[in-house]
Amino acid sequence: MKKTLLVVVIAVGLGALLALGLRDIKRLRPQLVSGQTSSSNPTSGSDEDIKTVRFVKNPAPVPPFAIKDLEGHTISTADWHGKVVLLNFWATWCSPCQEEIPDLIALQTKYQGRLQIIGLSEDTGSVETVKSFVKANRMNYPVAIAPPELEGKFGGVMGLPTSFLLDTEGRVVQKHVGLRNPALYDTEIRALLRLPVEAKVETFDDTGQVLLSNAKNATELPGVDFSQLTPEQKKAALRQLNEQKCTCGCDYTLAQCRINDTSCDVSLKLAKVLVDKIARGTSTPAAHP
Repeated sequence: MKKTLLVVVIAVGLGALLALGLRDIKRLRPQLVSGQTSSSNPTSGSDEDIKTVRFVKNPAPVPPFAIKDLEGHTISTADWHGKVVLLNFWATWCSPCQEEIPDLIALQTKYQGRLQIIGLSEDTGSVETVKSFVKANRMNYPVAIAPPELEGKFGGVMGLPTSFLLDTEGRVVQKHVGLRNPALYDTEIRALLRLPVEAKVETFDDTGQVLLSNAKNATELPGVDFSQLTPEQKKAALRQLNEQKCTCGCDYTLAQCRINDTSCDVSLKLAKVLVDKIARGTSTPAAHP
């Protein structure tokens, strides 16, 4: 009897530790994926906790789309001019997503009329399940089921939650993957609305870490060693890496795949082969118009 009780206690303890581990993995893995786009901690805090916010220097317009929300109303990029927009990819089964929802609700209330949060659900089950969740959590912003092609417009979503921040001109200025300090969003929103902020505002070149289509601007790629190449060879290598498709099934170019999924062995091997060929002078130059 005692032995059976001991086994049960150990099993319960291991189960609790595993649950905590999985929770932390969900939090930490997306942060590693998006390391270049944010440096905040996934904890609550005041505006004073945020010393710097960073926006894309020459932001591209948001990929245009129009979809129906859960109530049948149209959500369209054409209706957002003049507002800061937060496109939040999430799911009902995602614990970090659930944790940040109260903060998003508070932000939508605080900046009503000047901010528009859009919830883009990645749930694949019943629409009624999502509707019930939205109602139970009193979510005060539109929610729609994200079609696969919409995710593709933004270059894929590698972790949840993933949020894209748009300025008042409808341009994508930042991307955050994983649970973030709500003060970060608050400070970014205030900066984009030209309201006073204590934080320093910096800009950076988007080389695919925000919109994957900007991978063509990258001069370095994760895991790819260009040190053996001359400047002209490196230029040729980058051009071909942005033209040759990866065969891992992602449907991205090799450059895009390296940026979007640094753990992809397929794109890493193909990129290495391409760079080696160029270094030896055996690569066939890509055709140009």
